[in-house]
Amino acid sequence: MPVTRPSHLPDTLKITLWDFTWYTRTGPGEPFADLDAAFAQAVERGYNTVRICAMPYLLFGSGLDTGRLRLGPLGGAYAQRVRWYDVPATTQIDARAHLLALFEAARRHDSFVILSSWEYQQSSSFAEDRAWFDALMAVDPEHRPTALADALADLIDFLADHGGLDDRIAFTELHNEVQGGFLTEGLTGDLVVALRPRLERGLARFRERHPERMVTVNYARVPVGSLRGVPRDIDVAVFHPYVYGVLDELLDTFALRDPSRPFPQERARRELLRPGAPALEDWAPPAGDRWRLDATVVGHREVYVHDWCDPQRWDAWLYERYAVHRTAMEQQLRTWIDAAADWSAETGVPFVFGEGWIGYTPLHGTFEEGPVGAAFCRLAVTASARAGAWGAVVCSNAAPHHPMWNDLGLQQECNAQLSAVGGRPGPPQGVDRC
Repeated sequence: MPVTRPSHLPDTLKITLWDFTWYTRTGPGEPFADLDAAFAQAVERGYNTVRICAMPYLLFGSGLDTGRLRLGPLGGAYAQRVRWYDVPATTQIDARAHLLALFEAARRHDSFVILSSWEYQQSSSFAEDRAWFDALMAVDPEHRPTALADALADLIDFLADHGGLDDRIAFTELHNEVQGGFLTEGLTGDLVVALRPRLERGLARFRERHPERMVTVNYARVPVGSLRGVPRDIDVAVFHPYVYGVLDELLDTFALRDPSRPFPQERARRELLRPGAPALEDWAPPAGDRWRLDATVVGHREVYVHDWCDPQRWDAWLYERYAVHRTAMEQQLRTWIDAAADWSAETGVPFVFGEGWIGYTPLHGTFEEGPVGAAFCRLAVTASARAGAWGAVVCSNAAPHHPMWNDLGLQQECNAQLSAVGGRPGPPQGVDRC
């Protein structure tokens, strides 16, 4: 049987996605320079939970000194107009002290934290040097989920030893979007299915250390057709339903995620890019920072177009084609929510949408923040709540490091809708496993 949901946790997790930015953007004037202010803003918008990369392997697995951790941009102007990557300057933190500060602020603001890791996707690309990345890649791929489990267990012990801050943990994910990063190295075929044995070993290791705590993994999309690959002994079913739709048409038209096809440079200049944009092959970080491209799963073409697009032209491209995709996008969203709810009902665990809804757009694009995106937020949170989700985001872009944070009304409205309907009751009592 799954672990019982602790009684002190909220009936509904209203989640804002702070990812790795809570430690990459801590300089003066940055969104996480003052963690108390960030939590106060989150509570004002109706949130009670933040979801983070807790950098567990760096802190408790790598053996590296993190007392003076230096973090910064990918190099030069590269990725400065890309969401999550627009770190403006190098800063220095005591990483363990910063973790404690986050949890102390969460307690002061009666908020909770979903522990996760983005380390096998991009976290280490922001470090001053490649030592963190090299430490991650030195772990045998077969053992990476287990290494993360040990690191997260140590992290929880660390929080418990510092004032019982572990009471702020909502639940623990071994990693973010497990089928979309370096956790799958060496695997072929259906990666959701192929990855299951590695994940199950990681989950088992975590439970050896903390059998009373809720633990899980999470998946990009809702992998309909591959749900047999999701471990049956997770305590929370976590999915990220990005529907894409019209955004998929843009990605396909410009081959942004398919380097096997030629990049249509001239068409991009005509339809998307700002005047004076360099050619794709001429856009890169300085030579000394090129290693960072190996440490992130976001491809060079996507970074280039996000950096050099005219946001208004990008938005117009999507709006001009949206009508053709609207019905299919809405239907896919509903289907994925229903599939997640069905999987949850069959396994007896709560389900959560820790990210979503349309997809990855440039920092200054407003398609997801505008009328189409706002309508999707309303549709998604309403459908999620009615289906019985324990928690959901308003939108992945609704966080202090995105422009959408300024839309208080939409976030308050959507979080109120989540609360009005609420999630299903927790799983059956007891921690014994069938």
